Amino acid sequence: MAIIEQLQEDGRRPYAAIGKAVGLSEAAVRQRVQKLLDQGVMQIVAVTDPLTVGFRRQAMVGINVEGDLDPVADALTEMPEVEYVVVTAGSFDLLAEIVCEDDDHLLEMINKRIRTLPGVRSTESFVYLKLKKQTYMWGTR
Repeated sequence: MAIIEQLQEDGRRPYAAIGKAVGLSEAAVRQRVQKLLDQGVMQIVAVTDPLTVGFRRQAMVGINVEGDLDPVADALTEMPEVEYVVVTAGSFDLLAEIVCEDDDHLLEMINKRIRTLPGVRSTESFVYLKLKKQTYMWGTR
């Protein structure tokens, strides 16, 4: 957990520095990081502000499905515009966050790609007007 916390502070922190902070050798840190990556426990990625790299429209899409949720959820996960998909209990069966270049791209995603998936009964879109907070620092609490 201490290694993960170190990497969340700075994903480019050298293994030697992490080792010093957590009381392990550089080799031990390298080995443990690789194991965490291989097991899918974590990813080391660059997080961008979508607006600054040309994605001017984000939305959360609530989706209601008839029948089995898995095929729809799986199809959504294959779409590059979809950032994450969650199965929910409540008003929607699935929630999908999508990142698009503009409103036309958002319309194409919802109307032509999501609503046409077999099993999708209805969608409701929540367009983001302003992103106030986005962090990935929940760490290992």
